[in-house]
Amino acid sequence: MNDERAAALPVAVDHARSWLESLADRPVPPQAPVEEVVERLGSELPDGPQDPAKVVEQLATACEPGLTAMPSGRFYGMVIGGTHPAALAADWLVSAWDQNAGLARVTPAMTAVEQVAGTWLLDILGLPAGSAVGFVTGGTMANFTGLAAGRDTVLRQAGWDVSSRGLVGGPGVRVLVGLERHDTVDLVLRYLGLGAPTAVEADAEGRLVVADLERRLLEHNGPTVVCLQAGNVHSGGYDPFTDAIEVAHDHGAWVHVDGAFGLFAAATTAYRHLLAGVEGADSWATDAHKTLNVPYDCGISVVRDPAAVKAAMGMHGDYLIHDEAGDPFEKVPELSRRARSVPVYAVLAALGRTGVSDLVERMAGHAAAFARGIEEIPGAEVLNDVVFTQVCVSFGDDERTRAVVARLLADGEAWMSGSVWRGRAVLRISVSNWSTTESDVRRSLRAVARAAQPE
Repeated sequence: MNDERAAALPVAVDHARSWLESLADRPVPPQAPVEEVVERLGSELPDGPQDPAKVVEQLATACEPGLTAMPSGRFYGMVIGGTHPAALAADWLVSAWDQNAGLARVTPAMTAVEQVAGTWLLDILGLPAGSAVGFVTGGTMANFTGLAAGRDTVLRQAGWDVSSRGLVGGPGVRVLVGLERHDTVDLVLRYLGLGAPTAVEADAEGRLVVADLERRLLEHNGPTVVCLQAGNVHSGGYDPFTDAIEVAHDHGAWVHVDGAFGLFAAATTAYRHLLAGVEGADSWATDAHKTLNVPYDCGISVVRDPAAVKAAMGMHGDYLIHDEAGDPFEKVPELSRRARSVPVYAVLAALGRTGVSDLVERMAGHAAAFARGIEEIPGAEVLNDVVFTQVCVSFGDDERTRAVVARLLADGEAWMSGSVWRGRAVLRISVSNWSTTESDVRRSLRAVARAAQPE
């Protein structure tokens, strides 16, 4: 091994081990602000080369106080999972192997892993066999990929080839979304040149109202895309897929499902009913770094018709070594990309079908335990129907709720996000980490109770 590699890698391993071992007891919030970490890193670019091992040592030491314990079993913010051990180790291999995973003939091992992991995902999620599975940066780009395929398809059906003619002068594409869709859906529509969507009414749990969807569909005859949601970011609620998809398809619409964390409810018989009918959609998006607990930079796009996503994402370059059977880059927005499927394969292989099911059920069970425990805290009220992994809590008026959130974060025992849902300030709990235990839940509930005590 190169001497510099041999010296630098053990330093990284030692710091990684120390960081992971600290998670059980360290405060969850960061202990240093940006400015302090900048000072520790040094703002002046070195004049010349430095020893890689010393650089890694300085980097790790400087950043450690500014790290949030997101891999901790007591982090419940922003629907962020912690990395499963198999996925973490596999991701180290991804960096060491240094493969560009876009071309099958250039990196056949990575394409093979992608094929196997993609097939397993379709099986676990109950989605149509043969669908195109692409590995992208995260949920935003997974939505981008599915909605791009949908945009191009409905325009092509209307006699307009967007790949050669662009959007200007073509028929407008109307996108219908639930009133409580995730904000990244709107962002993606901006990326795609489709502008603001048309909002469809939602019920008290944030689920799209099918009657209003049908009314909106009747208002427009042109190309249409309907975006549904599997797992509301506040309530965890699921849109009524069977009826919504049937109505949308009756009107010729493409149906996309944003299932950033909620699509994995399909992995267990206990929660699969939440997704009844979802397999009838045309495209789906999820985030592997949420419920599946792989490292960041790993979203998953699924498109029922492989030709549709290839038409939207594919390209040709004379310098590229194409494979007649198709290449992974034809299913995603990027040509150059890391082998994101490797940690997905690793965690699926490590857990197996029953292990993934147990993982999902354990997360949802912890959320239910949080709801029960919070209801015993004086002045606390659980606002949502806890159907999956999300819990929203009010402590009376908005001012008191925000004060409880602030005291909880200052306490450091657990991280739960403040948010606003249906016009009210809330404490939002998202259970997404494979390592969260019943003990973590009890510790975190005690922290909430302390924060909720009258001043």
